[in-house]
Amino acid sequence: MGKTDQLEPPHHCQLCNNRPSSAFRDLNAETLDTVSQLKTCAAFKKGQVMLHEGARPQGVYCIHKGKLKFYRLGSEGKEQIVRFATNGDLVGYRSILSDEPIGASVTALEDTFACYIPKSSFFEVIDQNPKFSLNLLQDSCHELGEAGKMITSLAQKTVRQRLAEIFLVLRATFGEDHEGYLDLKLTREEIANMVGTATESAIRLISELRSEGAIHTAGRRIKIEDPSTLRDLAAVVD
Repeated sequence: MGKTDQLEPPHHCQLCNNRPSSAFRDLNAETLDTVSQLKTCAAFKKGQVMLHEGARPQGVYCIHKGKLKFYRLGSEGKEQIVRFATNGDLVGYRSILSDEPIGASVTALEDTFACYIPKSSFFEVIDQNPKFSLNLLQDSCHELGEAGKMITSLAQKTVRQRLAEIFLVLRATFGEDHEGYLDLKLTREEIANMVGTATESAIRLISELRSEGAIHTAGRRIKIEDPSTLRDLAAVVD
């Protein structure tokens, strides 16, 4: 479990701002009180690995505050980013439910705080709360659906189309900061790893989109200036 010099104090689940959008949203007060007593607080520095691909998690993490990337390593050690997680998301639960090793490594993109729930306690909550089980099923189906979209995108769309689409996905996932930039800073290499191309190609295509007025960049910060152009380019249907 990750550690930092200072941990945020554990938060009671009933008071968590993320609960309305998490799998715990329908638990009653008594169950939430039980979960709060069972969980512990974990923290991960930016760049620290939460879970390694192929590991068997002994519990699940519920992200309290932070951003993480899920990625697999190719035969040459190149990352392929498959998805992200942020506030309210559960990490590791599908591996536990399927009793299989986790399919991707998980690394913090910024300092991240999470609540850790041991495997036995997690199953106890599942056994006693059918609605919670349904929420997990819905969340898992959504993740699989998004993974299917990514596979289709990689197989059928050009790199330029995939890049436009990923910018829209990042905005939908993380939102924008007070200046209108995506609330996530990624290196050009990380962006390239998301769309399945070389870093040099990603840099060139980002420059093209900037020249066309679709986006604006300032270092690692990216602002979507013309979402309709990106949607048309990515062939995204609203």
